[in-house]
Amino acid sequence: MDWSGWALFGLLATTALTAVMITAQLAGLTRLDLPLVLGTLLTEDPDRARVAGFFIHLFVGQAFALGYAAAFAQLGRATWWLGALLGMLHVAIALLAILPLLPGVHPRMASERAGPASTAVLEPPGLLALNYGIQTPAVAIIAHLVYGTVLGVLLEVS
Repeated sequence: MDWSGWALFGLLATTALTAVMITAQLAGLTRLDLPLVLGTLLTEDPDRARVAGFFIHLFVGQAFALGYAAAFAQLGRATWWLGALLGMLHVAIALLAILPLLPGVHPRMASERAGPASTAVLEPPGLLALNYGIQTPAVAIIAHLVYGTVLGVLLEVS
């Protein structure tokens, strides 16, 4: 496996995923602001949160890239379609488990059961992150397909 390449290619793949998500948000296709969601884990200030969240997202993207590289090494090959399949698995876990569970640990996110007295600044994503817009799951799927495909194309198995 191209272990030296995973860091660079992970950065490229994470940048591509982030570009898709931000472009979709700016186009009004989703209200999901992942850097804001991640950054508000650390700070209440939305501007500082977006900066912190961007770097958190880059770090997490690198960790996932390492997982993709390990999977490719285990499979003995890296292709665009294997990357896309791993991207589908990745986004399924994110939309079906990670995001719906986030309100349970996020200090500034309301839960599905929070009433009007809640002081949380973020609404919960809900299943498939549908609370952030009906097109959010499609945007997330496309972004993760791009992520996996980039890694499948760029990483080499030796």
